[in-house]
Amino acid sequence: MKKFLMVCIGIVLGIIALSSLGNLIGLVISVIVAYFSLKQFLKSDSIGGKIVWAIIGLMGVSATFANLPALAGVLAIYLLYVGYKHWKKEEKPAKASKDPFTNFDQQWNEIQGKFK
Repeated sequence: MKKFLMVCIGIVLGIIALSSLGNLIGLVISVIVAYFSLKQFLKSDSIGGKIVWAIIGLMGVSATFANLPALAGVLAIYLLYVGYKHWKKEEKPAKASKDPFTNFDQQWNEIQGKFK
């Protein structure tokens, strides 16, 4: 049942990540534009150049705010990654002792735990 729930959550997170793919691409492009305009703004010596780069930077920042729903996609991708790592984590096998009564007690406790 636990694995079924994990698979269902993974499917839902995958759908969320795929549905916000367009916003993710827009967010990346707008952040690149804003960063590039900031760098050029700092390099520019003329007032006209600074005004042009400031306007371009403001457009990049406003596009970044417009693509904030992409954060849901980023969160979904992160949760998928964490879930995948948890799924692939191997369980450590229990040490089998040579005493048959110890093994019997472990198995008996497992059987009783399933019926509680």
